Amino acid sequence: MLNLRISTATFRTSLRNVSRRNCFSRYRGLLTLAVETSCDDTSVAIVEKNPNNIPGAAKVHFLENVTADSREYRGIHPILALESHQENLAKLVGKALSHLPEAENINGNTGGNVSRQVVLADGSSPRRKPDFISATRGPGMRSNLSTGLDTGKALSVAWQIPFVGVHHMQAHLLTPRLVSTLDRNSKPASTTTTETTPEFPFLSILVSGGHSILVKSTTITEHEVMASSTDIAIGESLDKAAREIIPSSLLQKSKTTMYGKALEQFAFPNGASDYADYRPPMTRGEEVVKRESPWGWSITTPFANTRHLQFSFSSIASAVGKLLSLKEKTGEVMFDDERIALAREAMRVCFEHLASRTIIALEALKPKTGNSNEEVKTLVVSGGVAANKFLMTVLRSFLDVRGFEHVNILAPPPYLCTDNAAMIGWAGIEMFEAGWCSDLSVRALRKWTLDPRADDGGVLGPSGWRKC
Repeated sequence: MLNLRISTATFRTSLRNVSRRNCFSRYRGLLTLAVETSCDDTSVAIVEKNPNNIPGAAKVHFLENVTADSREYRGIHPILALESHQENLAKLVGKALSHLPEAENINGNTGGNVSRQVVLADGSSPRRKPDFISATRGPGMRSNLSTGLDTGKALSVAWQIPFVGVHHMQAHLLTPRLVSTLDRNSKPASTTTTETTPEFPFLSILVSGGHSILVKSTTITEHEVMASSTDIAIGESLDKAAREIIPSSLLQKSKTTMYGKALEQFAFPNGASDYADYRPPMTRGEEVVKRESPWGWSITTPFANTRHLQFSFSSIASAVGKLLSLKEKTGEVMFDDERIALAREAMRVCFEHLASRTIIALEALKPKTGNSNEEVKTLVVSGGVAANKFLMTVLRSFLDVRGFEHVNILAPPPYLCTDNAAMIGWAGIEMFEAGWCSDLSVRALRKWTLDPRADDGGVLGPSGWRKC
């Protein structure tokens, strides 16, 4: 027979250790170091989420981005972006380590359990080791993703902690959930976004230079893609229009390749006062009305005569290019007032097309049973284009005149709209809390859908997930 007797001292020691672990798991919360390298932004963050019963549930201890300088190529250059990741990622990780919280103090024993510490070379106080590592697994440029993914897996092995490979688009749509729980002291003074947490189900517009999708989310892993672009993303369309419309003398002064942002600044130099008189089409019929400018040109709204849940933005950029090319061939000079009008019209058509499809989706999602729990009450807008204030005006105006004034719009502050590691860390925390980790064999995914009905199975479709 097995001897099950243990000494009283051994039992008390074991019980005390268990109590300590439970105490600190209750009050310490979750801490992750996160890495984002899906495109041309190298980003590292340290994100912590406290238990729900502690105020200020989340804190971003560190967040820093380095964007590849590809102005010479007037857009993202994959090789240049990869080289930027290789040059900057390790340095950012090293810088982030000093921002890890100091190791816990247990019974007066400074530093606590040494297995949970990170000792820095500068001789400063021991730091708390993250509970797990988060890194973007996809979608994105495979080589660029691999740089961050491999770094994250290496830290996971070195520190002997779990690893979570994060879906980049899932992170974007969950970002307002991070913003709503952020410790007030960790928010920048410029943050004006409402702190309401989007409750499931909610609708998301994910708009950037590479994506334009409309998604209904019912859980953190269950997402239905209701619409996507049949050609280019809205951000790419705006970038192309900007390169055509903005005078080269001004374009050359831009410090980044975020030309869509430059287009907004060029079109609305006085900010919101320049579009204070904006009025949305009151009906579907008004959307198809041709709006001719004083100079005789107009831009046709894509899919204006249909109710198809699809986006198309290539025709808008093409229309701008053809107009400028025709002016050049005929020797006509386009002065700044006409250029500003064209910039405004290009954005208006893009944003009204986006808003029109959103209204169609919301109409389709109205609960047929009258159950208010199934009703979509929140529209999340995330991705780089979400920082455009005119877009937010157009969306709010459409909702108000089409019977959806009760739908709340949530958008992260601008510093969390573009690609960043804080959103990757938060998505990692949400997945980790749901019990998901990634095997260290996982590889970068250039394409990765959100929808479980897709061929790849959505967020949980690819191999490599395991319960942790």
